[in-house]
Amino acid sequence: MKPLKIGIVVESTQLSLRQAIESAARMGARGIQVDATGDLAPDALGATGRREFRNLLRSFDLELAALNVPVRRGLDVAADLQPRLERVRKTMQLAFDLGARRVVVACPKLPEDAASPRAQLMRESLLALGGYGDRVGSFVALEIGYDPAEKVKEYLAGFGVGSLKVTYDPANFLLHGHDPLANLMPLEGLVSHVHARDARSAGVSRGLQEVPLGAGDIDWMALTATLQVLEFDGFLTVEREQGEHKLADVTNGVKFLKRFALPV
Repeated sequence: MKPLKIGIVVESTQLSLRQAIESAARMGARGIQVDATGDLAPDALGATGRREFRNLLRSFDLELAALNVPVRRGLDVAADLQPRLERVRKTMQLAFDLGARRVVVACPKLPEDAASPRAQLMRESLLALGGYGDRVGSFVALEIGYDPAEKVKEYLAGFGVGSLKVTYDPANFLLHGHDPLANLMPLEGLVSHVHARDARSAGVSRGLQEVPLGAGDIDWMALTATLQVLEFDGFLTVEREQGEHKLADVTNGVKFLKRFALPV
């Protein structure tokens, strides 16, 4: 088994891209996930810019773990769908050029009625992206959590393309009422990227909430061991969406995960 690779989500640090890269190197992370926006938007980064960005990461001994495409509407919403799909496709090409080959896109809750307009839109969207990914050599890593793993696996099996994968966020599963550990093994062969994010179940005096890595209810020793059994070769990128001390939480999260990075 190979050691697990640990990275960070740039936006969680609340630093500029350059500062986040420097911080990732100081933390001992091996890679970064970053939004494909602003200076890193596909249309803004030409051949020279792409080469310079690769060189910048190399100078800090880092890799690009994945590119994220933040969207306000899902792949199942008709409004502005074609420009949104084109943006994802361009990001897939950018990810390939930058060596990541993984593009994170939010996955809406899977449709119950396969004949509904929403279901048809989502299927057409994923067929378009999956076919494009097979041609250019990049993966769409759908960020899941609304639905149990078996349902996701069955759904994706119906597309017949190899580039539709998933981003596994155990906190997402816990926050939506699913067991984060039990839902990992059924996704064997589908997990391309992992968001290392923690959460705590509801209690008498509190609701479900995201917490710093290691402070929640997720069994990270068991989860990382399962990833190694699955021969996961992507990154665990430490992410923090809430909290007042995000940079410190990310730094401590990298340190925490390093305890489980080596094969058992």
